[in-house]
Amino acid sequence: MKLNLSKPLAFFDLETTGVDVSKDKIVEISILKVNKDGSKESLTKKINPGIPIPLATSEVHGIYDIDVINEPNFKEASNEIADFIGDADLAGFNSNKFDIPLLMEEFARVNHPFSMNNRKQVDVQNIFHKMEQRTLVAAYKFYCDKDLTNAHSAEADTTATYEVLMGQLEKYEELEGNTDFLHDFSKRGNFLDFAGRIAEDENKTPVFNFGKYKGRSVKEVLQENPGYYGWMMNGDFPAYTKKVLKEIKES
Repeated sequence: MKLNLSKPLAFFDLETTGVDVSKDKIVEISILKVNKDGSKESLTKKINPGIPIPLATSEVHGIYDIDVINEPNFKEASNEIADFIGDADLAGFNSNKFDIPLLMEEFARVNHPFSMNNRKQVDVQNIFHKMEQRTLVAAYKFYCDKDLTNAHSAEADTTATYEVLMGQLEKYEELEGNTDFLHDFSKRGNFLDFAGRIAEDENKTPVFNFGKYKGRSVKEVLQENPGYYGWMMNGDFPAYTKKVLKEIKES
């Protein structure tokens, strides 16, 4: 089935200094615009973010400070980007959650009139997740080729989860059947609390993973701003996050 477009659809992706929409910046934008007649146009631009690109981030996308030092900043590039997109709708992978919010944040920072009014948003990742459900029922069918008839029964779900893991170990040769490997492979980050508010950096130092102190050492922040501890302990944070914070403070 072909795309049936009433106006152009611009697929785009951003490389950035990080994943905090409120403070991070674009270092590269690539746009593939599909026109109503099926023809395609593309634009890729590096952007000088005006702030250092963290080394860990550069190692992921391969763009370092030296690569953007002579590139335009977003304000200088904003007209070209907006003109290229034109009246197109926007599409991307996880774009509703990250790429579109960050792009609009950048436009807002430089007071550019680019608007999302009358502009549709197509998030391919959301389509993927809805079509290929990421549920235990779906995993049980995929890895074990069996229907989970008693889903949401704790006993049935527990047994199915075990069988799914065994099916994964059989299907993927690169997986190792030891807990140390599976722990490292299945975790989503070096979080010290389950809410992801406190993490370990590459030096195993506890750092805040949100807000204005994101990436800063917890102990250094608490020494610099003792009131921050009270704000978190009295705030609407999970009890376990507070427990971890207290342990770090008292260690």
